[in-house]
Amino acid sequence: MKYKKKPVVIEAVLFNGDRNWSESPEWLIAATKKGRDEVGALHVFPPTARIMTLEGPMKASAGDFIIRGVKGELYACKPDIFAATYESVSETAQRLR
Repeated sequence: MKYKKKPVVIEAVLFNGDRNWSESPEWLIAATKKGRDEVGALHVFPPTARIMTLEGPMKASAGDFIIRGVKGELYACKPDIFAATYESVSETAQRLR
C-alpha cells in the first residue's frame, strides 16, 4: 500500500550552530531549559545540538531545521529533506487562491 502525509502545520527554526536564541519562539527557548534526559530537551554544544526525543537523543548540526511536531515533540531535519517535505504556509495559501 502507499500512503501520503496528512496536511499538517508544523513550526520549525533553522539551527545556526550557536546559542543565540534571541529571536526564537518560546517553545524553543523552553526546550533549552529542560533537564538533560527530559523528552523535548534541547542542549546546544556549538556547532551541534542534542535533542532528546521519544526514541532517544538526536543530533542537530548547523544548517539543520529543528522542528516542533504536531504533539509538541522536537526533532532535527536535514535541509534537503525539509525542502522536499515542507513549504511555508504562506506559499500554500497563495497557491490555493
